[in-house]
Amino acid sequence: AERKKAAEPIERRKKMAKRLTYAMVGGGPDGFIGDAHRRAIGLDGTAAIAAGVFSRNREKSLQMAESLGISPDRCYEDYQTMARAEGEREDGVDFVTVVTPNQSHYEICRAFLEAGIHVVCDKPVTTTYRQAKELGALAEDRGLLFMVTYTYMGYVTAKYARELVASGAIGEVRTVMAEYPQGWLAFEDDFGGKQGEWRCDPGQSGGVNCLGDLGTHVENAVAAMTGLKIKRLLAKMDVIVPGRVLDDNDSILVEYDNGATGIYWTSQVAVGHDNSLRIRIYGSKGTIQWFQETPDKITVIDADNTIREIHRGYGAIGERAGKYARIPAGHPEGWFEAMGNLYRSFAQCVSAKKDGTFTAEMVDYPTVSQGAEGLAFVEACLESNQNGNTWVEFRRK
Repeated sequence: AERKKAAEPIERRKKMAKRLTYAMVGGGPDGFIGDAHRRAIGLDGTAAIAAGVFSRNREKSLQMAESLGISPDRCYEDYQTMARAEGEREDGVDFVTVVTPNQSHYEICRAFLEAGIHVVCDKPVTTTYRQAKELGALAEDRGLLFMVTYTYMGYVTAKYARELVASGAIGEVRTVMAEYPQGWLAFEDDFGGKQGEWRCDPGQSGGVNCLGDLGTHVENAVAAMTGLKIKRLLAKMDVIVPGRVLDDNDSILVEYDNGATGIYWTSQVAVGHDNSLRIRIYGSKGTIQWFQETPDKITVIDADNTIREIHRGYGAIGERAGKYARIPAGHPEGWFEAMGNLYRSFAQCVSAKKDGTFTAEMVDYPTVSQGAEGLAFVEACLESNQNGNTWVEFRRK
């Protein structure tokens, strides 16, 4: 017993030595999303933050680094310096997380890929489809992993919906109704503080507001759950609130490659809604209903109109999706856990890359190619809207 007790600290050190390290660009003292990523990563203890450029304000960046226990020499002046230095260090970081405004994503991600460092980037991954495709090609050429944090696809029930559709449980998908309304930008002269200001600024957001922020989530959720590819679409992008220049309410008709149809609605002016992402998938044998704000359950309606409410934490959800459950049923899991689930898969893949055991089948997180699909969606919607709300073929160039 004494020998076993003495060996425990050694085993813990061995496990700790295998823990990954990461850097962050953005996520300073005044931000929300950077802290969310750090908390999500910390849920499993698979990676520790070791470097960063947290703000364009050097003082704020150093303040953030100190609060995170990062050595001042690894709190860099800019992301270019960090990418070069960390890529050359023997103990350099294993991956970087990018949580800056949309317009900066491409250059930052490219710098770290060129330095040989795996990348995680908040969505949308870039502001153009071409840029996203370039990053994907670069990551593939360098043998690097690239995750885009479409957080909602980390929910156990969202993964289960994907399995149900793939298994044929509801037959062939016929139509999809998907919406993501919010109300936080509904009022004139209110740009939603720091988080809203850059989203409403064409110079930082990439020329779209609501569609880039919410529409890309809708596109990814439907694509991930159904496996369907968009063939063509018709979009009406409204600017409703006086004083705005970018869209704050979007209505989109979709036709998929199997002939199914869809209707997407995203809004930031829907008073009374918070983060009301809802997906309804109607098939030839049944229906699936999933609501982000009650993510511990999923509703399945069979052909005979039997309504089944399936809850996370029980055997009805199989091992593939169920393995991501962290606590027993009845103790609600939420958004942090969903993001943590994406990072869990990503960290496992990065570790496997390091020890030579990685296979493509291990990937269970949104990839850069899915991020590129989101930008193709945005560009097709812009083209349709600019052409007077006409049908546009969904071209993947």
